[in-house]
Amino acid sequence: MAFDDGPRFAFGTLTVLRVRVTRWDRAAARAGMLCAPLVGLVVGAAAAFVGGLLLLLGASALLAAVATAAVPAALTRGLHLDGLADTADGLGSGKPAEDALRIMKQSDIGPFGVLTLLFVILGQVAALSSLYASSWALGAVAITIASTVGRAAMTLASRTGIPPARPDGLGATVAGAVPVRTAWATAAAVVLLGAASGLAFGPWGALQFAASALAGLAAAELLLRRSRARFGGVTGDVFGALCETAVIASLVVASLG
Repeated sequence: MAFDDGPRFAFGTLTVLRVRVTRWDRAAARAGMLCAPLVGLVVGAAAAFVGGLLLLLGASALLAAVATAAVPAALTRGLHLDGLADTADGLGSGKPAEDALRIMKQSDIGPFGVLTLLFVILGQVAALSSLYASSWALGAVAITIASTVGRAAMTLASRTGIPPARPDGLGATVAGAVPVRTAWATAAAVVLLGAASGLAFGPWGALQFAASALAGLAAAELLLRRSRARFGGVTGDVFGALCETAVIASLVVASLG
């Protein structure tokens, strides 16, 4: 496998960037999902740049927060938000797994999906606005770490032992592709990255950003377990939901204190 097959797979499937995916097999899926946090790092840095630029031009913290939250949605064409809404509809339907999966595949969005999107986006904007009100640097680090944590949650969900809920789609391609120890090691590295980034704000900053990364991963893991029990495994929609859940949880914890 070529050195760039992993990044190509990750950026080609998780963003709208024009990257040609040259391989679509288990080896490429494994490498790609290990590179998923790198995608989050790039997306988060882009969001931080836009937010910082607006603040530099005199925009309010609230406006900068809205723009920052919009950048990841634009760079993914709302893919993860769509997955979050579909997963919320499936979980909220209360129907058997087969019917819930059918609901998730429908193109429309139900009330559970609408409400979940509303509160998650509002939560992201509120947390970022609070951080930007303190300083651009806090908001920039928070969104970069949260975005990275969101994709690390995808890596964890790709670990061995997590089955796909359907025989096709992205979920079937990446489910179980990453060895368990490697997946957890990647997650641990992201937590350490959060702590190292927080050192710029002192020992408390290191602790808080490490806690924000842990909170994001923990929230995603809870959703993963619920989805696995409810649907029998993971789907592409579930991966998107895990990402957005980890992001909002990480941002909320980063904005506390």
